[in-house]
Amino acid sequence: MPHLRPLWEAHSHRRLVEPFAGGLAVTLGLQPERALLNDANPHLINFFRWLKKGLRASIPMENDEALFYQHRERFNALMHAGKSECQESAALFYFLNRTGYNGLCRFNSKGEFNVPFGSYQTITYAKSFPAYREAFADWDFTTGDFANIPLKRDDFVYADPPYDVEFTAYSRGGFSWDDQTRTAEALAKHRGPVVLVNQSTPRIDALYRRLGYDVRYLDAPRRISCNGDRTPAKEILATRNL
Repeated sequence: MPHLRPLWEAHSHRRLVEPFAGGLAVTLGLQPERALLNDANPHLINFFRWLKKGLRASIPMENDEALFYQHRERFNALMHAGKSECQESAALFYFLNRTGYNGLCRFNSKGEFNVPFGSYQTITYAKSFPAYREAFADWDFTTGDFANIPLKRDDFVYADPPYDVEFTAYSRGGFSWDDQTRTAEALAKHRGPVVLVNQSTPRIDALYRRLGYDVRYLDAPRRISCNGDRTPAKEILATRNL
């Protein structure tokens, strides 16, 4: 946020668009009046839409291994039954993300949530989320490929795609190098301000520079790692029309 807020302040009258909204850390930090928030993970967007409606979770929530796998099985069953947009599915998604291993959100090739039980000593769960209903009032949520987002000419776009690393299974289908290229090329054509971030790899650096982005580098902390390594990684912050 210390790096992004100065870039946003001169454009705060605009609509903020996030093609890869993730956990909404940036949008909640910037607090725009208007926002269009998209993610390829439909379960995540379903959760946000229910927060906007005033989600109240009625499922049991405990840091218990047997309950975790019971809820995981029910969540995947709802998905297979075409009921993944229901309130129960949203509540289950919240529970699974709070309780699963190391904060991961991961799906297999069948689209099933497959994160194992976590190793937390204690977890605090919420049953209702009133603050988000107010915060989300003028924000719109969509799910699907970023290329289908109906951008307006003056939108401020903050794009944080899955990083150019081996693990990209945040949603079914993953995120390939072709997707990285499509993202950078599409946003290079946008007339409004663009901020694009990624892990700094040689091919990402070359791609962004070839497309005319202004680039700088940051040391980014790592909160999730399969082996516990929290060494900061070099991150690229690329901008256009700022």
